Amino acid sequence: MAKRNIGILKATLGHCPSVYRDLPKHGFTLVELLVVIAIIGILIGMLLPAIQSVRSAARRVSCANNLRQISLAVANHETAHHEYPTSFDIPKSGLTRGSWSIHAKLLPMIEQANAQKGINFEVDWHEQVDSGIPAFGAPVYSCPSDYQSGVRTKDGKDYVHSTSYGFNLGSWLVYDPVSRESGDGAFCVANATRHSDFTDGLSNTWAISDVKSFTSYLRNHDSFDGVFPAGPQAFLGMSSVERKLGAGKDRNTGHTVWSDGRVHHTGFTTVFSPNTVVSYEFEGVQYDIDFNSQQEGRHLERPTYAAVTVRSYHEQGVNVARMDGSVSFVVNSISRPIWAAMGTRGGREVAVLP
Repeated sequence: MAKRNIGILKATLGHCPSVYRDLPKHGFTLVELLVVIAIIGILIGMLLPAIQSVRSAARRVSCANNLRQISLAVANHETAHHEYPTSFDIPKSGLTRGSWSIHAKLLPMIEQANAQKGINFEVDWHEQVDSGIPAFGAPVYSCPSDYQSGVRTKDGKDYVHSTSYGFNLGSWLVYDPVSRESGDGAFCVANATRHSDFTDGLSNTWAISDVKSFTSYLRNHDSFDGVFPAGPQAFLGMSSVERKLGAGKDRNTGHTVWSDGRVHHTGFTTVFSPNTVVSYEFEGVQYDIDFNSQQEGRHLERPTYAAVTVRSYHEQGVNVARMDGSVSFVVNSISRPIWAAMGTRGGREVAVLP
């Protein structure tokens, strides 16, 4: 409209410069432009947290769906075999370097039967690395929020694949090679659990939970006494132990082998509540660690005690599936007695979650 009016004026007044000089001019000053840019920047800054929150919530829901699929696979395994899978199998000799995990035993139930066809469960998984199966990563075994999950290499080749989910192996003791006693969790070393073992009820027993791949840990203490940790500082200064610590992925190797049934790779215990920082200092660097007093199948006399903590990249808690297949988001502030009670299959406790 303004251009049209100016055109009419030109036609009426001719080309007199003094007339046009006095006409009103429209546009932005530099200050106004900067103010607009600043307002747009503020709006973007306000929107980004909301977008990130939505994405985080979506990843958490996707993670919960993974746990539902895995818990359904556990139920289908029990239906097919009339027992739940063992976490680690011990040969008659009592010694083995590596036994295939629950994850591997559930492959047909998560639509990965072809992958399982290449596994010989009677042979240590270390001896089947060339098959490529230990480096295979079933998508359902990785949490979308676990940004570290993936393949671990060795000598420049794909070696093994991590997992973001661990199975409940109990409250502290995992396996005693002398008595052949297993822990009090939903799944056991060498001894398969059945429905009748869950006197707490399936809905009151944890099955699977988030864990972080590439976790630092200690293992194989020379003479561990089995005393239950008084707190998350209990392992500070511990020596006579193998350390899996360091800045690179080749050093922090907990939960990096989905095919290995040992607790520090594919399990968890309820010694500490979710996302508890278990401190360990080595060479001036602080680590958040797991602990396995003796690898299952490595010694004929030393029992396995483990403090393998559930952790996640979700805000304020972890996703956990129960043995009845239901999935909950458990906040970090859950009381440790309730968390531990839900970890046992036969303590006859009934834990009421808030």
